[in-house]
Formats: sequence, structure tokens, C-alpha cells
Amino acid sequence: MPNRRDGEAAGRGGRSRPAAETVAEALPGTGVDAGPTRARNVPTGLEDLPWELPHTFLGLDETAGSFERAAAVVLPVPYESTTSWGGGTRGGPRAVLEASRYVELFDEELGCEPGVLLGVHTLPALELTRAGAGPAMDELRAAYARLAEACGERFLVMLGGEHSISSPAILAQADRRGRRLSVLQMDAHADLRPEYEGTPASHASAMARVLDRADVVAVGLRGVSQEEVDVSRAHDGSTLVWAHEMQDGDQWMDLALEALGPEVYLTFDVDYFDPSLVPSTGTPEPGGGGWYDTLRFLRRVFDEREVVAADVVELAPAPGGHAADFLVAKLVYKLITYRLRDRLQPNLP
Repeated sequence: MPNRRDGEAAGRGGRSRPAAETVAEALPGTGVDAGPTRARNVPTGLEDLPWELPHTFLGLDETAGSFERAAAVVLPVPYESTTSWGGGTRGGPRAVLEASRYVELFDEELGCEPGVLLGVHTLPALELTRAGAGPAMDELRAAYARLAEACGERFLVMLGGEHSISSPAILAQADRRGRRLSVLQMDAHADLRPEYEGTPASHASAMARVLDRADVVAVGLRGVSQEEVDVSRAHDGSTLVWAHEMQDGDQWMDLALEALGPEVYLTFDVDYFDPSLVPSTGTPEPGGGGWYDTLRFLRRVFDEREVVAADVVELAPAPGGHAADFLVAKLVYKLITYRLRDRLQPNLP
């Protein structure tokens, strides 16, 4: 079972929710009121029974996870159609949500429980059409545009699914702002093929679909075709940062940041990580990013740029591979905390 969030469990190392006055103190002047804990879909009078945590991101209940008070929104898109080797990415969003219920809410960098203080709302999964990859991406672009508008200033994080879902989201964000964006792509692969296996809507073409509307800075690359290198060289807005460049100091961080504009969409393919950390992905490549150097870089990105939205894709959960699911869930939590940390107490580190 996930950790219980009552006082007794907290005393044994479990998780506890802060009281309403704690939230109000952490977010002065916001009008946020945590209110009482309430279980979902439970008959009146039975809310105090020891129900399991909801199957939402971080297991947040209806109070901490309500759309009205949430500063972040999680959108599951369990789409898989064009994977070219190992499959299973359709199960990625559900695995992340399930693993997130075991993530401790306390963040050691911020010294608080930002998920509860800020609120994270979990949307139902979008089920895209099976009429083909092209129609599915058109449907996602239209749906994502409506969701982004409804979210307003909330930080929207999409969970995939295969990497093809990133391009409709990026294009919708560019449409919404009416100007060119920067894309920070954390990935082992460039995804710059004009088309792959007969479709331009392939996961291997996700970044090729956005080059006309966004500059793409790809970090962690180590499995790239000559065709993709040629595409990158032909576009001034494409920057490739190779994984081997990340092994000698932090110069790669400066290179990537210098190539990013002021507004950034972050797309994170989990095969960016070394497969010793995340083996549960369709096309693992040896080498890749570690946990702490990646967090140091991401914190700089969020501190120095405006990250308008994000996605995390390509987790293909494997039986017994809970460590990878948990890592990705914790990564999503870190993205949310980095993006929203300025809404917490001003004396946080």
C-alpha cells in the first residue's frame, strides 16, 4: 500500500498533509485553503475510514488535487502506434501515476511538500482515434489547444505514450503564443527524420514536425542517423548536444542554455537516461544522463528560462521494473516543483 497520510502514519515515517493554516502560511495572500481531507466517491459519513490514496498524481485527494486550486495539471495520453522496437509505452502514464503514489511529498531541495501546497490536478487519460497516426495527432493538437487554454497559467505536464505526441502539443503552444518557441529535448535520439516507416507522424519524426515553428535544442544524443544530422545542419534552429560531451564538466549546460530562447517547451524522452537507471523504454541506448547532473541542469533551465509546458514520454513499464516507473514519477514531481518554486515562501533555497 502507499504511505498513509495521517498523523499516526507520519510518526512512523509516512506522509502527512499540512493543515489548512500551514498552506495559508506557505502561500500568503493567495486565498488557498486546504480544507478537510475528503475521499473520492465515498458515501457521506464514511470519509474518515482508512481508504487507499486516490489513483491520481502523488495520490492527492480532491482538496489538494482540485482543478480550481491546482497550480499544475497532469494530462495522461496513453498513445502508442508507431513504436519501432520495444512496445509498451501505452502503459507509461498509468505506471507513472501509480508509482507517484509512493513518492514522498517532502522535497529536500525546497524543504516543504510542494505538491500539497501548490496542488496538482490529474486529468482523465485522452484516448486518441485509432484511424491512423496522422488523424490521431490532429485530434491531439485540437484537444491540447483547448486544454492549454482552460489551464491558463497552470503548468501543464503531459504523460506519454510515444514521443509522437510531443509535436502536436508544441505546435499548439506556439499557436497559443503566436510566436516561435524553443524546445528543450532531453533524448537519446534526435527524432528528426522527415518520416519513418511510411508516416511523418512517427515518434522518430516528432522534432522534424516542429522545426518550422520552434528552435530545438536536443540534449543527451547518442543514437542518431546521418539523415538526422543532415536535417540539423540544414536548420539554424537545431542544436545537438551529444551525450559524450556531458562527461567532462558542465560546459554542455552552458551550450544548451545559450541556444534556448526565453520561452521553452520541455520534452523529456526517458531514454535520455542511462539504461541502468531507466531500462524500461523501447529503444535504450548505452550511456546517457545521470540523476543528479540532470536535476542540476533542469533547475538552471527553470531558473533562467520560462518553461511554458512539458511532457515526459516513452516509458514502457516492464514487470518488476518499478524502479524505472518510480524514477519517472519523481522526475515529473521535480519538474513541477522547479517550475512553481517561486510561488512558495520567498526564503526557500
